[in-house]
Amino acid sequence: MLARICALEGARVLVAVAGAPGSGKSTLAEALVQRLEDAVLVPMDGFHLDDRVLEARGLLARKGAVETFDAEGFAALVQRLAVPRTEVIFPVFDRSRELAVAGAGVVSPGTRIVVIEGNYLLLDAAPWSHLRYDLRIWLDVPEAELERRLTARWQGYGKDARQIAAHLENDLANARFVVRRSGRADLSVAQPAHQGPGQG
Repeated sequence: MLARICALEGARVLVAVAGAPGSGKSTLAEALVQRLEDAVLVPMDGFHLDDRVLEARGLLARKGAVETFDAEGFAALVQRLAVPRTEVIFPVFDRSRELAVAGAGVVSPGTRIVVIEGNYLLLDAAPWSHLRYDLRIWLDVPEAELERRLTARWQGYGKDARQIAAHLENDLANARFVVRRSGRADLSVAQPAHQGPGQG
């Protein structure tokens, strides 16, 4: 994967890392950026709509669904990122406060590789389907493994059983949507289900 990215030509190249919630997009994207020279990470999560907007639209319980993002704003960012030798400022999502922080991320003019991660990057609907990446990576994870990881994630945030159940219902609905509606990737990374002690 690293060799494939390094072989991409151009003064600015965009690498998309996509997959369902809990598939490991952030972990993989961060690892790639750490191992690549001249690379920066741009998460899609900075384009979450604010909770006040979601509440006004009756979408707060669906936070994380495709309709709870500023898709057009994200599309405009991707188009700007593709322009070589330009500085691009982008918002970053602060999960501890559950809000996006404007102007918190910077892609410098000299940055050549931009790794973008998010659930909906390869979606087969506009404006997502109009975006162009130099390399598209898809993380293929069984739903049972997604559920295990997501449960652990929400437990880590101190959620109780009722809250975790509500989050899982939303997350897994989004996961099924992403799997069903995402287009072709250049690289697909299959990940097996988790095996406990003595299971493998």
